[in-house]
Amino acid sequence: MKAVVLSDNRTVDENYGVEHGLSVYLETNRHKLLLDTGASDLFIRNAEKMNIDLREVDYLFISHGHADHIGGLAAFLKLNTRAKVILSGNIIGSEYFSKRNGMHKISIDFDYSKHKERILLVDNELVIEDDIRVFTNKSIDYPQPLGNQNLFRKDKNELIPDNFKHELILTVGSEKLFVFTGCAHSGLLNILQTVKEQTSLPLGWVMGGFHLLDAKNGSSLESDNQLGKLTRYLVNYYPHTEFITGHCTGDITFNKLKLVLQDQIKQFYCGYILN
Repeated sequence: MKAVVLSDNRTVDENYGVEHGLSVYLETNRHKLLLDTGASDLFIRNAEKMNIDLREVDYLFISHGHADHIGGLAAFLKLNTRAKVILSGNIIGSEYFSKRNGMHKISIDFDYSKHKERILLVDNELVIEDDIRVFTNKSIDYPQPLGNQNLFRKDKNELIPDNFKHELILTVGSEKLFVFTGCAHSGLLNILQTVKEQTSLPLGWVMGGFHLLDAKNGSSLESDNQLGKLTRYLVNYYPHTEFITGHCTGDITFNKLKLVLQDQIKQFYCGYILN
């Protein structure tokens, strides 16, 4: 199994473009998957530079309906004419907003009906292949990220707090699981708990944004004490799991997580390869 980051906020190679978005190419012995499409067609341009042919992708997985993860959908469908698209049925017809840096829309306008023969809608759980499964979050035992306080969805003509029913979890593997979190709006510990309750397989790698933002302009986000509790829990209950994060996990926050998790956590960037 190999995962390659195609689109992210960071890069260590100036040949790769960056954006506030996330897209990861995942290749196994049997399948080629694209996990999210970033905010634009940047993931396609970066993939070309990495000699990755996205026309060969079998499945596109969309973790949730925010534009920084689904913004490149139209570009992908134009390039790739064969892949099935996996997404939550709650995305269809929904609009999402953020008030961070001023209230603005963070969903895309897209006519899904034109591609219905390629779309696999998930409302609860879906077994794609015997080694690819998709879940909605089931656990509410742990808190959601405090950054969610800035995120809303439209209900009729009113904006209400987003409940993230449009967020999905992807697992890949038949012996040890690769888990993709997207942005982990449901909360990293809730996602891990959901996966653990749905399978007896060990969690080998957990990759994606954790939505643990760096506090800016006086915003109130996770305290050092809260981050400490999170990392100690991960060390105690997931000691053999490797966490690979970036995108919406802030640099300052990442360094705090690494103080406890040490080699158990890595920060990804455009061009990052996980074997």
